Amino acid sequence: MPQTWDPVAYGKDGAFVHGLAGGVLEWLAPEAGERILDLGCGDGQLTQRIAATGALVTAIDASPEMAAAARSRGIAADEGPAESLPYADGSFDAVFSNAVLHWVRGQDEMMAEVHRVLRPGGRFVAEMGGHGNIAAIRTGFAAVLARHGFAELGERGNYYPMPDAYTRRLERHGFTVSRMSHFPRPTPLGEGGMEAWLRIFCRGALGEMPSELRETVVAETADLLAPALCDEDGHWTADYFRLRFVATK
Repeated sequence: MPQTWDPVAYGKDGAFVHGLAGGVLEWLAPEAGERILDLGCGDGQLTQRIAATGALVTAIDASPEMAAAARSRGIAADEGPAESLPYADGSFDAVFSNAVLHWVRGQDEMMAEVHRVLRPGGRFVAEMGGHGNIAAIRTGFAAVLARHGFAELGERGNYYPMPDAYTRRLERHGFTVSRMSHFPRPTPLGEGGMEAWLRIFCRGALGEMPSELRETVVAETADLLAPALCDEDGHWTADYFRLRFVATK
């Protein structure tokens, strides 16, 4: 099922997404005057940080709600899927993406489009979920869904590749990969803990079940995961693995 997004909830309990993006921003190293596309801009908070360097930033997101939230911050944000970008060939010096590519269903179509809109020598810099990402959360959520008769909603359809496989895929689309890193990044969650995380990042699946069951599923999943991901003081840490890369056209 497609994921849906609530910009208000995302801004409150998903702020760690842009807050932990310093490493991939360093790999991007934006410069004043560069034309940069933020692919999957979300609510635009990270886009603002790129624009503050003096780069000429365009943003796009598949979620109309998120694109609108980015525009409310004064960002030039379009709405559309990563697999079909509404820009001319060679429009950008760099395409940047953070915490988005694992949601993209058409990986080959996306890579072809990124390659097309980059100028020759332009770079594709991104961080996404890598192999092993949220393994415990995915397993726990799927188990609770199955218990309630909604096993079919337990498969998120996300793509969490190993670095060698993703390097080969990028190379097939005409990129040269200069940097690739796959690493664990245990991620502290905010005050809302695991329940808030599930409401944000599993909103698509939750929306497919009866409304009266949603909070039961959220609570039961959090209870199941607590021994592994919640410490004795009630602080939650999500089991993230990230894949970060720089590839050049």
